[in-house]
Amino acid sequence: MKIDIKDFEYNGEKKFKIKNSDTKVKDFYESAEEYELMMAEIKEVIDKRQSLMYADNRYAMLMIIQASDAAGKDGTVRAVLSGINPAGISVHSFKRPTQEELDHDFMWRNMVKMPERGKMVFHNRSYYEELLVVKVHPEILLKSEKLPLEFTKDLDKVWEHRYEDIRNYEKYLNRNGTVVLKFFLNLSKKVQAERLIERIKDPTKNWKFEEGDVKEREFWNDYQEAYEEVVNQTAAKHAPWYVVPADDKKNMRLIVSTIILHHIKALEMEYPEADEARQATLLQLIKVIEQQNE
Repeated sequence: MKIDIKDFEYNGEKKFKIKNSDTKVKDFYESAEEYELMMAEIKEVIDKRQSLMYADNRYAMLMIIQASDAAGKDGTVRAVLSGINPAGISVHSFKRPTQEELDHDFMWRNMVKMPERGKMVFHNRSYYEELLVVKVHPEILLKSEKLPLEFTKDLDKVWEHRYEDIRNYEKYLNRNGTVVLKFFLNLSKKVQAERLIERIKDPTKNWKFEEGDVKEREFWNDYQEAYEEVVNQTAAKHAPWYVVPADDKKNMRLIVSTIILHHIKALEMEYPEADEARQATLLQLIKVIEQQNE
């Protein structure tokens, strides 16, 4: 089966309804071996295109990945980027904000980790947490973020302004050559439960389990509403959201990889060409190199 990225894309032209969104789709692979082959072929092309991006040095790519606990964010990033030249890629995971981060504006910690020209960067969680976790738990905003009191009297305005700030920032990134791709790994509540229980039962996975994950499941419906609003408020042609079914990890990784491949192939890039004078100089150096062997 061919993966059509339009099946998962939200760019502002249609509304996202999370209740109508699949968490599992028919397999795009027939066996584990075929899955591995498909991933290898996709990553080979991504690697070549990323090398070209690095040499061309005009574009950058920001990939934001958001999801509920146990959706497979880390594994997806690892699966997609393994085998790609590490000189042109990096990953930044954003946990609970530090005191230094709280002393800055809500987008600051992501801004300082934006990709340089020629590079691809994954942000595992992002400034969207401010419209997910913080929106579900507004006490974080009121007690920890130290905004002037007059700015927090109307929380609806706070969220409205943050949607606006993010939309403007992503438009700014796009206008400066950064491709912005946003992934929401859409996991069902049932499969999340299975994975959390597996983390408890398997001693080698206990380190992944946090007691707070169980408490957060009580706010499942609130988070579902928050994700739906985030996608609808910030999806744009220059910064699309991709809602990826996450109940099957292999399908999820194939879809994410295919989306990245599509966008990096669409960039008009070329290797820098030396002018005639430069080429003549380089050709002269061949004799120097050969003489060094004598």
